[in-house]
Amino acid sequence: MSDLILQQLEREWIAGRSVPELRPGDVVRVHIRIREGDKERVQVFQGTVIRIRGSGTGRTFTVRRIAAHGIGVERTFPLYSPRIDHIEVVRHSRVRRARLYYLRERFGKAARLKERLIAAPEAAELPPEEAMEAPEAEP
Repeated sequence: MSDLILQQLEREWIAGRSVPELRPGDVVRVHIRIREGDKERVQVFQGTVIRIRGSGTGRTFTVRRIAAHGIGVERTFPLYSPRIDHIEVVRHSRVRRARLYYLRERFGKAARLKERLIAAPEAAELPPEEAMEAPEAEP
């Protein structure tokens, strides 16, 4: 009985939050609410998603970025945390792994990932023959 109640509460919490679809390799900008004393501000953490784990409200994702002097910094965020203001996906990358731990040993150009291009929504709505044809000018 209590499991059903928890599942219902979890579904309501997830439905109330708008979270973009994240995949490993995506470059994201996470806006986090930080509390310092009695003040609250939003801090941005931008980096590459190297792992996603868990399910439901316990789902987490780890973001890695290179800080000053080439030091790698990783932070793990709960996906449905009330502390996260919002998440922006800056870029999608094409990767063949679910866990990108190999990026820890790489830096500079060796750590680059190929960009994954996503079709524009207006081009996807047109049938292929109409998208290819150029509009004809009337004489």
